[in-house]
Amino acid sequence: MKNFFYLSFLTCLIVNSCGGASAPYRPPVKRSVATVSRTRPAVIPANQTEMEFQTLSKTYKSETAAVLTDILNGSSDQDKTSVTVENKSRCNMVLTISGNNYFKKVPIAAGKIGAVMLPKNQNYNLSGMVCNAVYQKTKFISGPHRTAVSD
Repeated sequence: MKNFFYLSFLTCLIVNSCGGASAPYRPPVKRSVATVSRTRPAVIPANQTEMEFQTLSKTYKSETAAVLTDILNGSSDQDKTSVTVENKSRCNMVLTISGNNYFKKVPIAAGKIGAVMLPKNQNYNLSGMVCNAVYQKTKFISGPHRTAVSD
């Protein structure tokens, strides 16, 4: 019986000494690192567009008379033509029109039409956010132009 006890004790001692004094294995923890822009707070695009729409609406000067004259009678100004954009969505939008030496932002309320006079015979980029969807078109404008935007 004594031999059995010594043999058991010796076996336990050998088994415990093989593991050494190291800590139990723990797999490394994967941590995701979030990147945060320090220049501006994170804003949802629809909220950002709405804020820009509200700000721009306060200072925007409509060109309705010149646009209507161009549509009904032809432009009295030979160098410019009208572009009208109908916002068929349920969200307000800010349409950005850019071309050769031309840049303008036009606020267009939901269900309304925005219009602008711009130089003829040029390529223009029409872009904006409509209900969290990106609207972007490139058009060659040579005369009165009408387009519709929907979400």
